[in-house]
Amino acid sequence: MTTQTTVSDSLLLRDAPDAVIFADRDGTVVQWNPAAERIFGFSRDRAIGSNLDIIIPEKLREAHWAGFERALSTGVTKYTGQALPTRALHADGHEFYVELSFSLVRTEDGAVAGALAHARDITERFNRDRETRHRLRDLERELEACREQAGNSDGASGEPR
Repeated sequence: MTTQTTVSDSLLLRDAPDAVIFADRDGTVVQWNPAAERIFGFSRDRAIGSNLDIIIPEKLREAHWAGFERALSTGVTKYTGQALPTRALHADGHEFYVELSFSLVRTEDGAVAGALAHARDITERFNRDRETRHRLRDLERELEACREQAGNSDGASGEPR
């Protein structure tokens, strides 16, 4: 026997592990769940009614708004179904890395009402991956230097290989 539990949308948003943010066509925050508060540092009261610029670093705003406007006007975003790593702005002013996934939200008649984003803080993973990439690059350089040195020493003796 299966027991069905009815869970309201508000409970799903409240308990979602990732930030859930909905912005209307003007880029005004309309929905901001507790995970968004935790991740970005802005209270729900502060975020609701604010422009998305509160979480977008200055240097990324122009590109963000160009993509936002393009998605709203065409009804398509190239990032649907993808997780996009990017920088975000915390309430205390520091930048950190988030992974964002997007979708456009449509009204019953199919008109685009705004954009929905899910976000998670990936700063620790991003930094760890960057350190791994740097270490790999350093090891590749060391290996290349060893190969060059071995190649030079083979030819230095005049002995055939």
